Amino acid sequence: MSNALTSPEVIALTKQHNYGTWRKQKGWNPTHLVSADGCYFTDGDGRRFLDFSSQLMCMNLGHNHPAVVKAIQDQAATLAYAAPFYATTARAELSKLLLEVLPEGLTKFFFATSGTEANEAAFKIARMYTGKTKIIARYRSYHGSTSGAIAATGDPRRWEMEPAGKGQGVIFSPEVNCYKCPIRHTYPGCGIACADYLEHMIVNESDVAAVLVEPVVGTNGVLIPPAEYFPKLRKICDNHGVLLIADEVMSGWGRTGKWFAVDNWGVRPDILTTAKGITSAYVPLGLCATSTRIAEYFDDHYFAHGHTYEAHPMTLGPAVATIHEMQRLGLVERANEMGAYLGEKLHGLKAKHPSIGEVRGIGLFWGVELVKDQQTKEPFNTWQEKLDGKTLVVDQVAAKMLAQGVVMQAWMSHFVLAPPLIVEKEQIDVAVAALDDALNFADGLL
Repeated sequence: MSNALTSPEVIALTKQHNYGTWRKQKGWNPTHLVSADGCYFTDGDGRRFLDFSSQLMCMNLGHNHPAVVKAIQDQAATLAYAAPFYATTARAELSKLLLEVLPEGLTKFFFATSGTEANEAAFKIARMYTGKTKIIARYRSYHGSTSGAIAATGDPRRWEMEPAGKGQGVIFSPEVNCYKCPIRHTYPGCGIACADYLEHMIVNESDVAAVLVEPVVGTNGVLIPPAEYFPKLRKICDNHGVLLIADEVMSGWGRTGKWFAVDNWGVRPDILTTAKGITSAYVPLGLCATSTRIAEYFDDHYFAHGHTYEAHPMTLGPAVATIHEMQRLGLVERANEMGAYLGEKLHGLKAKHPSIGEVRGIGLFWGVELVKDQQTKEPFNTWQEKLDGKTLVVDQVAAKMLAQGVVMQAWMSHFVLAPPLIVEKEQIDVAVAALDDALNFADGLL
């Protein structure tokens, strides 16, 4: 194109006419991303970066995977759109595949275009099915940005929207965080007190439709529950007639070394929501999957939900290709192999850097917690400083890594390391070396 925009023009137009999400707009200076392939992307200045957080922990197949690109092209050429009351081949093929990979018993599907929308569907379904109102979520959680989903989000991104800008009917329980327990217990002597507390809430609140959890908390720290937590929580929900909703938007699709994180503990949720890795984020697709028991309820009761882009064929065809490629390449199993290698490297950093409070991970899903003091576990920054737009220590460490060509997600007091599942050991070595060097900055602040 003779009139192609220059990279500075792209950035200037974006800043002037687009909202930067989750931030004050002043000072936003986005990078111009122009192309990508495998585990790398290239900016407008021709610099190549190792993408060690899969963009937003979503591109599990890596960038520009040819089979998924072809599926998008083929679907566009065959049937670019169909209203949701039609059956399509892509819809049937994906439904059949989902029965293979989802936890057993999840047999009925609502297709949305984001994890946020999938969660909104889950809330409505749970309330319609149970006739109850309240959803119990957890404080260290993120479930989306629309009014219902942000109401169910525990982290402080909901603070700015309260009370007028979000839906009601959500209450919060303590998160599962054995590193820094919010109710000051110590595992294993605690007896999984966080689950007991949640049961206490169910009993004393009444009118609880569902408990909503990220099986492995994502953005808010890669928090992995102890082995006893989910079996106990499942039993609590069953005893009180409360549904269990698993938000697997980030933890699904091989990220934890299983197809879905709940598979690590052999627990079947009543409703599972997911998005991101279902298409490796090439096209926006969200899924709300329910149990057969819930599905049968709506045989004779009105299903009061839907939207124009539900079951959009352009989102479903690429999902079929994504799942097939994950199976062909053995990426779920590979996440365990590469994750063990990454974990060994990260634990080596903890022994070396006093600014690391904890390293935790499962599969290719790892978190590195930064602290001022390993004994008190005090972080460098606070949530309010994050919301105020202050430059955080994790941001400064991430910037030093960026200068070395490695991109990693930083959030308040920790990093999320979630490279594409196709990552090679050599690329892990490069990323860990960059983190090793950048952490000297945090160490110097102690």
